[in-house]
Amino acid sequence: MAIRRSRAGGAKRAVVLDAVAGVLAARGYENTRFTDVSAASGVAVSTLQNYFGSREDMIIEAMEVFTDREVDAQATVAAAEADPWRRLVALVDRSLLNSESSRQILVEFWRSAMRDDDLRDYSAEVQTRYRAPFLTAVREGSERGEFRLAQDAEAVTDLLLAALAGLIVSRVQHHPTPSPAQFRDVLLAQLRLMLGIQG
Repeated sequence: MAIRRSRAGGAKRAVVLDAVAGVLAARGYENTRFTDVSAASGVAVSTLQNYFGSREDMIIEAMEVFTDREVDAQATVAAAEADPWRRLVALVDRSLLNSESSRQILVEFWRSAMRDDDLRDYSAEVQTRYRAPFLTAVREGSERGEFRLAQDAEAVTDLLLAALAGLIVSRVQHHPTPSPAQFRDVLLAQLRLMLGIQG
């Protein structure tokens, strides 16, 4: 699905979108204004309006670019590891080590997608692409006989992703949570059980 956007700005546009993401992480969707992005990027408000048209379209494009980068980064991690178990561990580790600003932008993206039809459709597409390397690793391990699944590969993958997303929300809300290392130990122990890995 194509998110609404114009094409003005060239290379400078990418720099501005990074600034939008930074403001979004710090201030949230409702409080990200052209003036804030102008202050963060050094680009005049009139230029931002020329680039993006509306404040909403500017924010949505920034979220699209950010989530595309996240999906691409996960695909790169997956491509670097042939062993299905080690690949899953690497994917989990990357998620657990996301920066605070990355977690904040993800939560803003999820919140915004609840209320914007275009963004909700895009969110479903992003989720499918983000989920793919996890699901592929689970299926490959099962096909090789390395995993002995008691449940469907898709159900195992969805539970894993739900756990990772839940931790992101808790950390953004500053709820008391285990450290990433503690959460990792518990999550990987549970994942081993779901995959039927012995030892």
